[in-house]
Amino acid sequence: MSFSDLGLAEPLVRALEAKGYTTPTPIQAQSIPTLLEGRDLLGIAQTGTGKTAAFVLPSIQHLSNAQKRVLPTHCRMLVLAPTRELAGQIADSARAYGQFSKMSVATVFGGTSINKNRQDVSRGVDILVATPGRLIDVVEQGFLNLSMIEILVLDEADQMLDLGFIHALKKIVRMLPKKRQTLFFSATMPVAIRELASQFLHDPATVTIKPAATTAERVDQYVTFVNQAEKQALLTITLQDPAIDRALVFTRTKHGADRVVKLLAGNGIASNAIHGNKSQPQRERALGEFKAGKVKILVATDIAARGIDVSGVSHVVNFELPNVAEQYVHRIGRTARAGASGIAVSFCADDEKPYLRDIERTTRQKINITALPEDFNAQAAKIKATRTQAIGADPAPREDRPRAERGPARPRATHAPTATGRNYGPSGRSGGSRQ
Repeated sequence: MSFSDLGLAEPLVRALEAKGYTTPTPIQAQSIPTLLEGRDLLGIAQTGTGKTAAFVLPSIQHLSNAQKRVLPTHCRMLVLAPTRELAGQIADSARAYGQFSKMSVATVFGGTSINKNRQDVSRGVDILVATPGRLIDVVEQGFLNLSMIEILVLDEADQMLDLGFIHALKKIVRMLPKKRQTLFFSATMPVAIRELASQFLHDPATVTIKPAATTAERVDQYVTFVNQAEKQALLTITLQDPAIDRALVFTRTKHGADRVVKLLAGNGIASNAIHGNKSQPQRERALGEFKAGKVKILVATDIAARGIDVSGVSHVVNFELPNVAEQYVHRIGRTARAGASGIAVSFCADDEKPYLRDIERTTRQKINITALPEDFNAQAAKIKATRTQAIGADPAPREDRPRAERGPARPRATHAPTATGRNYGPSGRSGGSRQ
């Protein structure tokens, strides 16, 4: 089957050929004909299966066929994404697919100048890709009007719920016309997503390529049981493997990611970190160097990793197991993309074994256990001695040190968390940074 067999117009097929795409993926083959009919759709597929093209291609064709002129400060298609990186990735794909269809594309997300966002939408834009928080800011300041939206897309809808965007999503939808085409795409299908879909979608078609939370078949998965204090040495040994082309290393926290970068640098391994505390230029530079192969190790948190679509990621290393099982699916989906194979390696300390059980229960499979290297103790001692000689002894993580050595305790939050887990002050605004 070819893309033209799905009913796509010649300019779109030509754009696909320019990118070297000739055969649609299963999610594309099942979604595109339905979307060309104008139906709402709920699409469930693993990361790396081509969801972006599945909704962008038929949407561009719809916008082209309608031949409507977009008015200043308006847009015709709105794509909502949970993170800046994913929003940028979707926008890049939309520009590539629409290069022969004369579609204008813009982005609105945090970390960039709101004045630039205003300029980008002031003349009107066909396709706008945005994160919920910054989008609401732009609308409330009068720079953007959503009353003429023809197509609404929620990509990675499960992650948007995890990040507490549920109230923002409902607020945005109230600004849209009731007559529109609405598309949900997600890698997992928790109950909350089905409930949200029932509110936003009208008589949707459902396309499920894999059962919810099933991990990529082309990823070989391994777990090694190791003491928490020995993870640093094991990571260094693992990343010295010449078989690694590019590796993504995951931590649970932003500070943990920065600590790993520092530890690797002390052992002569260059890496960059990408997380919410980094400025947008820093995030773009880190991702750019990773894509270009200048730095082959990128350390990331779960949130920042959404939208990292880099070919040639041979390994994913879970330095810390995620405490939400579904995040494991998204993490290892960063490898084995575009038909390639990949390897996922997880380090599991004693206190993380419950997380491992949740992951195996959610993915419905056992992860292969690998032992520590035979000479691990000797290698670990050598690594520690070399590092201590170079930069001094590593401080223990704050939570592992006695109370007297930790310094003053952090102040407690003054406002109770909401049901979504985010803290809201008297204004009702989230205290967290907006994506």
